[in-house]
Amino acid sequence: MDTQNLECPLIVETVKEECKKRRRNDEILVEVKKLLVLAGPLMSVNFSLFALQVISVMFVGHLGELALSGASMATSFASVTGLSLLMGMANALDTLCGQSYGAKQYHMLGIHMQRAMFVLLLASVPLACIWSNAEHILVLLGQDPEIAAEAGSYARYMIPTIFAYGFLQCQIRFLQAQNIVLPMMFSTGITTLLHLFSCWILVFKSGLGNKGAALANAISYWINFLLLAVYVRISPSCKSTWTGLSNEAFQDTWQYIRLAIPSAAMFCLEIWSYEIMVLLSGLLPNPKLETSVLSISLNTCWMVYMIPLGLSGATSVRVSNELGAGRPQAARLAACTAVFLVATEGIVAAIILISVRKLWGYCYSTEEEVVGYVAEMLILIAGSHFLDGIQSVLSGTARGCGWQNIGAAVNLGAYYLFGIPAGVVLAFVYHFGGKGLWLGINLAVFAQALLLLIVTLCTNWEKEAKKAVDRVTPELT
Repeated sequence: MDTQNLECPLIVETVKEECKKRRRNDEILVEVKKLLVLAGPLMSVNFSLFALQVISVMFVGHLGELALSGASMATSFASVTGLSLLMGMANALDTLCGQSYGAKQYHMLGIHMQRAMFVLLLASVPLACIWSNAEHILVLLGQDPEIAAEAGSYARYMIPTIFAYGFLQCQIRFLQAQNIVLPMMFSTGITTLLHLFSCWILVFKSGLGNKGAALANAISYWINFLLLAVYVRISPSCKSTWTGLSNEAFQDTWQYIRLAIPSAAMFCLEIWSYEIMVLLSGLLPNPKLETSVLSISLNTCWMVYMIPLGLSGATSVRVSNELGAGRPQAARLAACTAVFLVATEGIVAAIILISVRKLWGYCYSTEEEVVGYVAEMLILIAGSHFLDGIQSVLSGTARGCGWQNIGAAVNLGAYYLFGIPAGVVLAFVYHFGGKGLWLGINLAVFAQALLLLIVTLCTNWEKEAKKAVDRVTPELT
């Protein structure tokens, strides 16, 4: 009798534990599905937007070396002085729209988007002035006057791009916060196909040359923006989140700016570090080889980065939605599941990159010196991609929680106080060349991922959920 009394509670406890494990596994599988359903289309959107600039430069490349150099320099200049800043500022909507949607304050998504568009429009005006003076700025920075003139001309014709780009980034975050991603995938896909046609017409048939490619960029971004604007206006899916233009969007803009500034700093500090690395490569012995290989490496890095970038966007959506809904443990599960997914992807991608390292260089050059150097660099890129994936998902978690201040501080320390100085020492003192610069970036990404991981592991998720509620509650008054 006593034995039975002892055995029964043990059996009950065992059954309970087994049920908990099964429920936990089911929750993880459901979360994996939610993340992948979001991430897949976002990867396509990111790749299509990235492809627009690449396609334009490819068309210009057929006009000659000078035109190609000018377009490449202008594209880099535009990214550093404008596009990255606007994208970073728009990232504040990952927090505001995501948490408002989770809290079921649906009408606030439209208000947040309009407010963001207004702020980004104001920011675009001085940026447009910078682009109009790109030639003089590049000459002051020591660039070749002839190339600077080409780049300046290209940048001036890209000025309409800056306004459409800011509006488009706001729309993308407005829609992804609601888990509406397929329309964005279709609109960017259609735009990319039309971009090929418009580049062909404007570059080769209109007589505009490289200026035509710059105009094609502007036309494509405006088309993408208008397609999504029509969808938001007529789709039943946005009926509760888009209620039309409102004067409320022009009130309390400082609330958005307060979050947008550190958000832009967090994003730009990371992006600019790669541009600094390319500029530093020009100071190395044999600068043509070093700059060419680092440019190839950077393009390869950005290409494969589209996968974790999609997961990063999905993570910010899931975390912000769950925190806004007051479900802290669900937000924690989303963050942990995303890290596991991106780590798995990073391992697979690293294996593929290492496997094709001896062949990849032939896609860009037939010179054996370049191909061999690219093969060496791909081993480093494989490592950086794994680390970059981890940090991208943790950065998505940071945006979902509203930790942009922390993220900006982490990126400042990881890249500018540690990674870039380490890369300079390895490249110029220990003569590792371009590999030394990339090793410095790897160290920066490792430090960034480690610091963000520590912050995430130390997070009080119940407190974060309360902060999310407090953040959206004042908007009700």
